[in-house]
Amino acid sequence: MLSRETPVFIPGPQGQLEALHLEVPAARGVALVCHPNPVQGGTMLNKVVSTLQRTARDCGYHTLRFNYRGVGASAGSHDMGNGEVDDAEAVADWLRERYPDLPVTLLGFSFGGFVAAALGGRLEARERVPQALFMVAPAVHRLTADNPPASRCPLVVIQPEDDEVIEAQAVYDWSAGLGRAHELLKVAECGHFFHGRLTDLKELLLPRL
Repeated sequence: MLSRETPVFIPGPQGQLEALHLEVPAARGVALVCHPNPVQGGTMLNKVVSTLQRTARDCGYHTLRFNYRGVGASAGSHDMGNGEVDDAEAVADWLRERYPDLPVTLLGFSFGGFVAAALGGRLEARERVPQALFMVAPAVHRLTADNPPASRCPLVVIQPEDDEVIEAQAVYDWSAGLGRAHELLKVAECGHFFHGRLTDLKELLLPRL
């Protein structure tokens, strides 16, 4: 199977967005992966993001990960909220034009979990319900009435129990208050960045993608 991603630039709200794109034969869908907090050094090359991309690839998805505004070669400056969701929506529209008949699955890590969830909400408002949403150690406190999460697609939340960045209990409480069917997977003895546990993350994802 081909494994090398191709660099591409996608038109975004503040200019070009730097991305890595991979096509696979007979794809069953498209996976869009959102990276963690850019202010804290998060980029599309983050190792958890790379694990999400490779796992989706191995499950037969075209994949795309990208840098938000102001990250890497992406134009603009950080917004830390609506702006990054705007960027993700522009990327989703680009994928829709390229693969109009394939469903999109959204995956996000940390701040990217917020971006993916909020993007899913926007797509649902446009009657483009994602195939699924995967939120890994997500920054759920950023989800607000202005950026509500997707509510009509299957949802999987994966949360390390020893998370030193995102308070695990906050994610558990958010999950408990959702009022909709979803899966919450707690990863014992695991920190935010899944040091030494990336294989475990992949094994959780594989049967659910």
